[in-house]
Amino acid sequence: MKDVLITGASGGIGKTIAVAYIHKGERVYAHYHKNERSILELKAAYPEANLFPVQADLASKDGAKHITEQVQGIDTLILNAGNSFFGILTDMSDTEIEAMIQLQLTSSIKLAKHYINEMVRKKSGSIIVVSSVFGLTGASCEVVYSSVKGGLNAFVKGLAKELGPSGIRVNAVAPGYITTEMNARLTEEDEQLLVNDIPMGRAGQPEEVASLISFLDSGQASYISGQIISVDGAWL
Repeated sequence: MKDVLITGASGGIGKTIAVAYIHKGERVYAHYHKNERSILELKAAYPEANLFPVQADLASKDGAKHITEQVQGIDTLILNAGNSFFGILTDMSDTEIEAMIQLQLTSSIKLAKHYINEMVRKKSGSIIVVSSVFGLTGASCEVVYSSVKGGLNAFVKGLAKELGPSGIRVNAVAPGYITTEMNARLTEEDEQLLVNDIPMGRAGQPEEVASLISFLDSGQASYISGQIISVDGAWL
């Protein structure tokens, strides 16, 4: 049985990832910030699961520490926590910029730094980052979001090289337009215009992201590391 920590497990993609690992019979540490109800719904739906809620605000400087105090050594770290801000850069306050960087980039680096010590000792482990296609291409009106995702992609590339000799793999998935609550702000008209630009002609589903993560964390992907794999229907 693997010990798996998933940050942002209360959101659409994170919750689906948690379900995938529950089905595999793993011990899942499901992080959330405010949406405890989402995690409790998971516990109710899967009463026999080894599912443990972990609360922390990763947008705060001590957020990563609050997680490491609750969760000891793990086999798999899935860095999924994130949010978005839609608007031009000058509309963002300094506080909003700093919180987004702390939540998605700084806290992810701190968590990885903590947990790789035990992984290196065991000569095994996997780290998977949920990035975004905007981290590869950049997006107008989501400049800071694109920046932190781009930073995470570079983090994956660098850390994979550093940890390869220890048998630890580091990868990222880069979703495109996925049907989640975070994207529910779009009007029906805006969504249709976006979908029209996607060659496959539809939005992706959280399960399609979770299945790729499950593969990357399996023995079938034992020689895959340092990769940023898009899940976007050939969009970008």
